[in-house]
Amino acid sequence: MTQMTAPQKTAVVLFNLGGPDSPQAVQPFLFNLFNDPAIIRLPNPFRWLLAKLISTRRAPVAQEIYARMGGRSPILPQTEAQAAALQAALGEGFRVFIAMRYWHPFADETARQVKAWGADRIVLLPLYPQFSTTTTASSFTDWQRTAARLGLAVPTAAIGCYNDEPGFVGAQTALLRERLPEAEAKGPVRILFSAHGLPKKIVTDGDPYQLQVERSVAAIRQQLGRDDLDTRICYQSRVGPLEWIGPATDAEITRAAQEKRSIVVVPVAFVSEHSETLVELDIEYAELAHHNGAASYIRVPTVGAQPAFIEGLARLVRGAGFDGQTRCGSSQPCGTAWRRCACAA
Repeated sequence: MTQMTAPQKTAVVLFNLGGPDSPQAVQPFLFNLFNDPAIIRLPNPFRWLLAKLISTRRAPVAQEIYARMGGRSPILPQTEAQAAALQAALGEGFRVFIAMRYWHPFADETARQVKAWGADRIVLLPLYPQFSTTTTASSFTDWQRTAARLGLAVPTAAIGCYNDEPGFVGAQTALLRERLPEAEAKGPVRILFSAHGLPKKIVTDGDPYQLQVERSVAAIRQQLGRDDLDTRICYQSRVGPLEWIGPATDAEITRAAQEKRSIVVVPVAFVSEHSETLVELDIEYAELAHHNGAASYIRVPTVGAQPAFIEGLARLVRGAGFDGQTRCGSSQPCGTAWRRCACAA
């Protein structure tokens, strides 16, 4: 009699930033963020002290921001919706988990769940389409450290980036296309593709994030098929005294508004709604646009759990290789900063 072998169990770990789930969680969330050596590149105890100082000072302002969203970040429930959709797309043999970088569920909690489930192999999948040492690499390092400590030693594949993956590009393009007629009815349109900023030094040191944002925008423009449209790439959410990559989103909004443009903002580096979209873009920058005379101001939604995006993620998972290399779902090399990536230039 032939003995049947059990099908392999593949755990898929979705990585995201995380966010405070109560007003009391705001300060420790900020401390965890700024105490990450990928964010503040100082040795301890200096990084710890600076993180303590920044989080203490910023907490009251951040609490006001989260109060406008009901006192908590929506990023976990939105990530849970994406995980459920991906689970349904992958089907039997897969189970999707969530690991947040700076608030619950932390990698430690998730790795214990993966181990208890008895995963035969693991796919690490960041919800960051564009690779950065401050996001994707930080999450991978945190997971690898945690997995080693817990003895979670199973074949593991990592998806490093997917900045021009067809599902991601298709979902974002469709959402933009839906809103364009409304904007064009109000006057000449300027589309601002807004991404979270980075200190310029990080990019100068080799981080490929800015290059990958540009590739995402190029892919969306190509699929949109509208060479007549006026588009710009800009960067938001600057904090601290360092020089950041630009141009700044608020400056571009002011410029377009003063030119009486109809402004369409596309959050090209965000795949779920959180404070940077729901407050910074939808409230603060909308007020800035109207105050400066914009013909209209429209913000395109993030891709969320759009079917095309979820199916794109499922393709990345199904195509993952378990050879110790970090794979990319992008069509071009991701750059030199992440040397373990199989497509690093």
